[in-house]
Amino acid sequence: MTEKKAVSKTTKANIFTRIGRWFVRLFTKIGNAFKNMWRELGKVTWPTREKLVNYTMIVVAFMLFMMVVVGLLDAGASKLVNVIMSKFSA
Repeated sequence: MTEKKAVSKTTKANIFTRIGRWFVRLFTKIGNAFKNMWRELGKVTWPTREKLVNYTMIVVAFMLFMMVVVGLLDAGASKLVNVIMSKFSA
């Protein structure tokens, strides 16, 4: 009876081969991510120029409104602090 010795097929490759494979996999994953991103950007429904200008004007108007509101609140709080400080000083 002859017994055959089992040969292990799970021998590790040397360190340089493993590092090389790691870099190849890394760049492949990065490339696939960019390909998928490009495909998804192709599916996006982009706004028309008129809608884009309209949305921009709405945002700018809201920002101006909020600037006025915050400015008034700041001025009111400043006056209130000045009144309180003048009452308790002197």
